[in-house]
Formats: sequence, structure tokens, C-alpha cells
Amino acid sequence: MHADALWPNGPQFVRRDGVFPLGTDSVLLAAFAQNKRDRRACDLGCGAGVLSILLAWHNPCLAVDALDILPAAVEAARENAALNGLEGRITVHLMDLRDYRNLQAGAYDHVTANPPYYAQGSGKSPGNPDIAHAREERACTLLDLCRAAAYLARWGGRFTLVHKPERMAEVITLCSQNGLEPKRLRLVQHKARSQPSLFLLECRRGGRPGLAVEPPLILAEDDGSDSEEIKLIYHRRQP
Repeated sequence: MHADALWPNGPQFVRRDGVFPLGTDSVLLAAFAQNKRDRRACDLGCGAGVLSILLAWHNPCLAVDALDILPAAVEAARENAALNGLEGRITVHLMDLRDYRNLQAGAYDHVTANPPYYAQGSGKSPGNPDIAHAREERACTLLDLCRAAAYLARWGGRFTLVHKPERMAEVITLCSQNGLEPKRLRLVQHKARSQPSLFLLECRRGGRPGLAVEPPLILAEDDGSDSEEIKLIYHRRQP
């Protein structure tokens, strides 16, 4: 077994075949979505549990219900939660998020997701079907995700996600149509002059219209070195 640590003495994650590997997207979303006032969160399509673990790591009062449809992902998420001493606060469910009505309505301060980015059939599929589930909307669509988040978030609660800029209009429209009002938007760029590669979005259930567009999150300086904000997110410098 090999475990990767995000930073010295930080959270660790075990590598498993057939489970989407540790990536930057969930780390960036966790940093964007942190809120010490949250007490209950739900991670829709948790994969190996990276997002759930980071949210719980930074908020000692937070309990997380993490859902995934793939047995290998659920096993990995449970193993990672235990590895980081968080098994008492992270409960991992083998569950299709489209069965969201099996959970309590309005029970969560925060619902979050790092969902599949691509509509099924929109590009070349990975050979591994489990990895394909994490990349393509084979098991749920954006509409399924928004309906689940709207049902599970309390009134005034948050829904956060990371996605690709080419689907931004679709994401914002579906969130708004399902009672999740977009409130914060941040683009992610490799360098200051690069085209955005991701966006981070926070919505409020029942929120009033009004979207704040924050300065972009730059991953690297012009010379290719990590940006100061990335160093902060990965604990490579002090705040």
C-alpha cells in the first residue's frame, strides 16, 4: 500500500486501481468551499474521499456523509478516512446519488461535488469503466446533481462544485432553475494569461440573485513555479 501526503503531516491518500487518482480539482474546491460554521456536509460522488477529508480536516466540527455508486471508491474513501483518523466524522455510503430521497431533506449546511465533467458520448472514453464513471455522466447528469443538492441542502445552505468553463452556462442555469442561486464564482487558470481551465461555484438554496465574480485563482507564475496562493493551499508557506 502506498499513501500520498498532500503536505508534511497533512492528509494522506491511498492509491487504488480503478479509483480516480488524487487530483488538484478537489483540493482547490475544498479551499474555495471551506466554512468553519458548517456542521453537516454531503459529498455527492465522493470518489476516494479527497474532498470530504479535506473539508473535515479543516473544520473539526464538521460531519460528512459521502456518497458514491462504485464499491471500489467507497472502499477507498473509507480507508482514507480511517488513515486520517476521520472515520468517526466521515460516513461513506454505497449509494446512487439519484436516490437522494433516501436521505433527510434539508439536512445539510453544505452539499458539494466534484462531478463528471463530460456528457456521455462527448469524447473518447477511458478504457477503465470505473474511471469513465468519474469523467463522464454515465451514472448521473448535471440535472440529477442539481436536484439532489437542492433536496439535501437546508434553506440558506450552500452547494459548491468545480466544473469546466465550457459548461458554465449550463451549470449556472440548472442550479438557478432548481432553487440554487449562484452567489460566488472563481475561474482557475494555469498562468495569469492562460485561458481558464476550471471554475469554482458556490450557490445558496433560496438565495437572492446576485453573483460575485472573484479574482482568478492562478496556479503558476510565468516561470512555471507555484503561485503564492497554491503554496498557501498546499501548506508550502505560512499565511
